[in-house]
Amino acid sequence: MRFVLSFLHLSAAVAGSALLLGCSAKSADPKATAVADRVLTAMGGANAWNSTRYLAWDFFGGQYQIWDKQTSDFHWEKDTLVANYNLNTKQGHVYSRGKDISASPAGQKVLETLTPTWINNSYWLVMPFKLKDPGVNLTYKGEGKTMDGAPADVLGMTFNKVGVTPENRYEVLVNRATGLVDEWAYFPKATDAQPAFRRHWNEYSRHGQLLLAAGRSEADKPARFDHVAAAQTVPDGVMTSKVPVTKIL
Repeated sequence: MRFVLSFLHLSAAVAGSALLLGCSAKSADPKATAVADRVLTAMGGANAWNSTRYLAWDFFGGQYQIWDKQTSDFHWEKDTLVANYNLNTKQGHVYSRGKDISASPAGQKVLETLTPTWINNSYWLVMPFKLKDPGVNLTYKGEGKTMDGAPADVLGMTFNKVGVTPENRYEVLVNRATGLVDEWAYFPKATDAQPAFRRHWNEYSRHGQLLLAAGRSEADKPARFDHVAAAQTVPDGVMTSKVPVTKIL
């Protein structure tokens, strides 16, 4: 179980913004706001985002999770380890091979990581829907080109006391032809001159009412999310299962 805990701490280190819904970023400039609005429309629109109840996806390191946006329940799995947790109450249970280990030091450690894990893993899936969240400082940086040479509008993102790592900075490249995010770059510190990574944001496909991207490859390192799903219902018992569940479609 030690390797699981180490991975959770590592993945949470790149979470830039809490996943809050709806409001415009107070510090966004008009051009940045217009680009962000275009992205939201291209991916299905605010009504589609707000009405989608469940999101499910694989994440790096063998994680799988299902997030109930309505109740804030979060079902998380890695190998034979399972956690069922509520993001509002910060209460939940952790199971190893179906046995409740919540009261053990290892189980408590997992519970402590679940909120930052959700922030991080969800941001990697739905960041384009969060460009105008409260606490996001969004600026238009001008025109640029993606790693593939496509003309893009470049957005800069910093954060005002939100998320678990508000010192991060991002650049988001929006394809000028499609209005979709094509690429993002992550800077651990807002003052960093060079990003820690630059990744594609591609392989879009329709999931329910939403257009979501599975591809997160670096220039020479393939990476993608599998089992991406958006749904209004899930099978009974999925969000409280003590063992890994069948991936939802």
